[in-house]
Amino acid sequence: MLGINIDAKRLNALEAYYKAEFGSAPQALFSSPGRAELVGNHTDHNRGKVLVAAITCDILCLLSPRDDGIVDVRAAEFSPIRFSVSDLNSREREKGKSVSLARGVCRYFADRGFPVGGFSAVTQSTVFRGAGVSSSAAFEVLIAEILNVLYCGGRVSPLERAKAAQYAENVYFGKPCGLLDQCGISFGGLNKIDFADLSAPAVESVPAPSGYSIVLTNTGGSHASLTSHYADIRREMGEVAAAMGKSVLREVSQAELQSEIPRLRKLVSDRALLRAFHFFEENERVERAVSSLRAGEIEGFLAAVRGSGESSLAILQNCYVPGDTAQPLALATKLSEKLIKDGAFRMMGGGFAGAVIAFVREESAAEYGRAMARVFGKENVFYTAVRGSGACLVN
Repeated sequence: MLGINIDAKRLNALEAYYKAEFGSAPQALFSSPGRAELVGNHTDHNRGKVLVAAITCDILCLLSPRDDGIVDVRAAEFSPIRFSVSDLNSREREKGKSVSLARGVCRYFADRGFPVGGFSAVTQSTVFRGAGVSSSAAFEVLIAEILNVLYCGGRVSPLERAKAAQYAENVYFGKPCGLLDQCGISFGGLNKIDFADLSAPAVESVPAPSGYSIVLTNTGGSHASLTSHYADIRREMGEVAAAMGKSVLREVSQAELQSEIPRLRKLVSDRALLRAFHFFEENERVERAVSSLRAGEIEGFLAAVRGSGESSLAILQNCYVPGDTAQPLALATKLSEKLIKDGAFRMMGGGFAGAVIAFVREESAAEYGRAMARVFGKENVFYTAVRGSGACLVN
């Protein structure tokens, strides 16, 4: 599979863990990648545009199907997941827990007439948790692909699997995310996604940038307590759209927004207006980045990435938690500015905590990584690349 290079030591350890837990050898190996949002921060929920890549960190999963309808998933670092596919109702006590994601994906499949069934599985992840590379979406899409392969004959499309994952996160887990993360992981590769039609987003493959390494720095903190801040971004953009008589910002233009500012300031906050401007300008940056990559003009792509990061910091305002003096994400972007002379960087993902993504000349990547490691820890600096395949059966 494109972009999947599984370390033998890691796989052997996972196989030993499976045998210790279930007393037999596994029958299948799956892998589900993390994702990196390159441009298009917080645009998908207002039907905007994004440039997103599957990346080489992943959740590795060994499993065997079972005939009793029990889903049993175990990982050394997490609480075990166990439920029956005959009982897929949501549970308030499961909100915010991984079990809700698995149960929610099964419910989505079942409600749409797709067969569901049980399996015994163990997982091991190299996807940063709470760091903006979508550990939750990687798990959701993994469950969807397992069901697709084991029980649906592989006929469930990447988009439908992404929707199942989003449903689980929105309805069962309780996080109001868009569809960006799940699509990036389900489709694989580097893609421009236009969410103008949420029922059928337009997905276009884009060539990956060459000559630059991708370095992720996990700056610390967890997304677990930040749901309200993510919700505020979506809510405030929605307030601006509603004040202009529309449901989402994609239905209005930046020129209309600018002309309406005197009236809108009486109805919405200034921060909401700034976040609306970010939406429109970010869509433009996505188009510039895609055009540059297709033309082989790397500097245009890097400029779009830098512009996206600057807008997230100053306009979208999701690089620090309001009122909190701990600001590792903002600090990491400042350090990157000092360290990178030929490249680009930006915060990535939902924001407020998490990761900085940097495109660094291949010959300079190790030096940049060492400098970031001195501040954030060696274990929090990850060298990655675009992965050609999404969540999939490996063998």
